Amino acid sequence: MPARRIDGKAAAAALRERVGHLASFFSASTGRPAGLATVLVGEDPASEVYIRSKRAATAEAGMESVHHALSADTSEAELLALVERLNADPAVDGILVQLPLPGHMDSARVIAAIDPDKDVDGFHVVNAGRLAVGDPAALVPCTPLGCLHLLKAELGDLSGRHAVVIGRSNIVGKPMAMLLLGESCTVTIAHSRTRDLPALCREADILVAAVGRPEMVRGEWVKPGATVIDVGINRVPGVEPGKSRLVGDVAFAEAEQVAGAITPVPGGVGPMTIAMLLRNTLVAAHRRAGLAAPEGL
Repeated sequence: MPARRIDGKAAAAALRERVGHLASFFSASTGRPAGLATVLVGEDPASEVYIRSKRAATAEAGMESVHHALSADTSEAELLALVERLNADPAVDGILVQLPLPGHMDSARVIAAIDPDKDVDGFHVVNAGRLAVGDPAALVPCTPLGCLHLLKAELGDLSGRHAVVIGRSNIVGKPMAMLLLGESCTVTIAHSRTRDLPALCREADILVAAVGRPEMVRGEWVKPGATVIDVGINRVPGVEPGKSRLVGDVAFAEAEQVAGAITPVPGGVGPMTIAMLLRNTLVAAHRRAGLAAPEGL
C-alpha cells in the first residue's frame, strides 16, 4: 500500500489562518500590527519570487510588510546601516535579509548585525545557541520548524524514535537535529562522508532529507513504515524539451511504496516555510510587546 502523503499545503493554510486570527488580537491589544521588514539586494529572479510570496502572506495575515529593495552595487556598509535602522525601529518586529547576498558582502556579518530578537529567519548565532541548549526564547529557522510541525501532526509523540537527518547545514540540517533532540528522539546526522549511508537510513523511523541532490535517497534506503520528510526542491529537465519539473532529494515514486508517510515535492515542506515565518514574526512581536506567547503556535 502506498504511503500516506503528508499535505503541507493544508497544514500551512491552517497555520496561516491561525496566525491571522491571533495577529488581529495583537493589533487590538497593542494598537499596531506586527511588522516584518524584508530586504532584497540585487535582482535575483528566484529571490524576488520568494520575497513577493512572503510579503503577500504577511499582508494576508493582517501584519505590516515593509520592503527595502537595494541595488546589487549597494555596499556592505550601507546594508549594515539599514539593518541597524530596522533594529531600532519600534514598528519592526521581524527582519529578513534575503539570501544569497551579492559576492562582495559577508552574509555572516550581515546576519550577525540583526537583533536576535528580530531574527525571524533564526540564523543568528544567538538563536542557534538558544536552540542548542533548549532555550524556549530561540527563534528557530522556518524550514526545520515546519518539518517538526508536520512530523508531530503525523506521528504525535516523537520520543524514542530514531531520526536520521541527511544534511548538516546551519539552515536545515543542524537545527532539525536540535529540534528532534528536543522531542527526545535519538538523532543521527548524516552527510557526504557518512559510511554506508543507505544502511544507516534503513534504521530510521524518521528520515529527513536535506542535501540538495535530486532524488538521491532511493526507495531501498527507506525503512518499511518510516516517515520521510523531503526538504529538497530541485529543478530538473522535464519530459518535454525545454521544460523542467521540481523533484525532491527523495526518489518519491520508489519511497512511496515503502514508507508509512511521506511529503511530496512540491506541496510538502515548502508551504510550511512561509507559514513558520509568519509564526516567528508574530511570536517576536508578542515578546517585544511584553505579551505572553500566542497559544496554538
